[in-house]
Amino acid sequence: MEPQYDMDDFTKVIVTENEIRRKLDEIAAKVRDDYEGKELLLVGVLKGAVMVMADLARRLPPRVQMDWMAVSSYGSGTKSSGVVRILKDLDADLTGRHVLIVEDIIDSGITLHWLLGNLRSRGAASVEVAALLRKPDAVQVDIPVQYLGFDIPNEFVVGYGLDYAEHYRTLPFVAILKPEVYGDN
Repeated sequence: MEPQYDMDDFTKVIVTENEIRRKLDEIAAKVRDDYEGKELLLVGVLKGAVMVMADLARRLPPRVQMDWMAVSSYGSGTKSSGVVRILKDLDADLTGRHVLIVEDIIDSGITLHWLLGNLRSRGAASVEVAALLRKPDAVQVDIPVQYLGFDIPNEFVVGYGLDYAEHYRTLPFVAILKPEVYGDN
């Protein structure tokens, strides 16, 4: 039985489950073509990228490897501090490897810009980015994104890995969260 979702917390769904599925099919086809004959390491950025990473990886050849990082530039607030900290580092050695960073969303781009530089400095043969979502109006640092799902408005969104206070990550779609849910009441 499919779960039912109470839609009262959202102003609207901006990317449906079917749209996500179709876009991941497209991205996976491009990744398969681009990395044919190469060993690929997917690097997921915790926690938000879990859904994207799992669903993308299932569409790729079984020899693709996965690893995880947790990085933060937010501290306890909702705006980036600009100082990036590694909370969980990779287990894999990147020397000579083809790395694809898998992200749920590119917001300011500050953390991802730092992460690109960090992974490239570890001797990877290549480092590219796949992101399901990007907020063009919020981007402060230009990030080259090889594989992009959707550009979305600069709104507070949840679902498909994105959360508010650890809630809503498991939604199969992306929706705009009503300000009264996360704002000062």
